[in-house]
Amino acid sequence: MKNIYFLSDAHLGSLAIPHQRMQERRLVRFLDSIKEKAGAIYLLGDMFDFWYEYKYVVPKGFTRFLGKLSELTDLGVEVHYFTGNHDIWAYEYLEKECGVILHKKPETTEIYGHEFFLAHGDGMGDPNKSFKLIRAIFHNPFCQWAFSNIHPRWGIGFGLTWAKHSYIKHKESDEPVYMGEDREHLVLFAKEYIQSHPNIDYFIFGHRHIELDMKLSRPTAGEGHKARLMILGDWISQFTYAVYDGEHMFLEEYVEGESQP
Repeated sequence: MKNIYFLSDAHLGSLAIPHQRMQERRLVRFLDSIKEKAGAIYLLGDMFDFWYEYKYVVPKGFTRFLGKLSELTDLGVEVHYFTGNHDIWAYEYLEKECGVILHKKPETTEIYGHEFFLAHGDGMGDPNKSFKLIRAIFHNPFCQWAFSNIHPRWGIGFGLTWAKHSYIKHKESDEPVYMGEDREHLVLFAKEYIQSHPNIDYFIFGHRHIELDMKLSRPTAGEGHKARLMILGDWISQFTYAVYDGEHMFLEEYVEGESQP
């Protein structure tokens, strides 16, 4: 039985991350270290800081990462790519060129006999009206078509600059890293969702750039049958991921030079 891996939020190519080349190489070395042990890898969104596919053009860079994805899928490893709020505009390129399985919405899937709810996490339980408006614009087919008619020189440049300012604004905000169980939007979403979907065993999210591992009470089960919620951290400074061996789930940090599960 091979391991199943989950990671998110590398934001490759970010203009706000000075160590982006080292960051990409570290991610690639991690993927290389697990390629013989992995049955599947789930990338839960925002692996790129801005990814927009034109008909004949994709953003430059990321060749090490894209090459490693292609190698993994060529070896028979399932690589599932969930779009986040920075890479909404992935269409066919990653599927056709790299062989990944693209998911553009949350999915419930069975892994080794357990039910997993998987999503990037943006827009889930977040009441922020400004974010909801921007998200609706970004997902709107007409707006996507209109943006596609902007020359990539300006379109991709605009997207990277927007993402940079968003990252800096978030870093400089007074919002606490972890808002607490009663205010954390993804926790509130999962607590509500499990009331009508008590079969979910694991909720796995990215998006928030925090590490969180907590248990959730099921509405129809005893104390010994709780669900589990994980938020995966990031691959900017934390280098964290989850690994599931069919029986146990671990939230780990990738430390180079150490043997990995």
